[in-house]
Amino acid sequence: MAELKKGTRVTGGDRDKLAADLKRKYEAGQSIRLLAASSGRSYGFVHRMLSESGASLRGRGGATRRKAS
Repeated sequence: MAELKKGTRVTGGDRDKLAADLKRKYEAGQSIRLLAASSGRSYGFVHRMLSESGASLRGRGGATRRKAS
């Protein structure tokens, strides 16, 4: 993935290409935070691009709470 300067506007074909690349990597198991770091974009930008590209976003990780018995 080409390194993009933070805050640079991404439009048209470049935006579609970036969205497809992010979606492919996300569906291969990378996290949004990892994608944000590797692309030089913010978490919110990557999240928005994934949503726009139709990726099904995973739930949050971590421990789940159980009812006390």
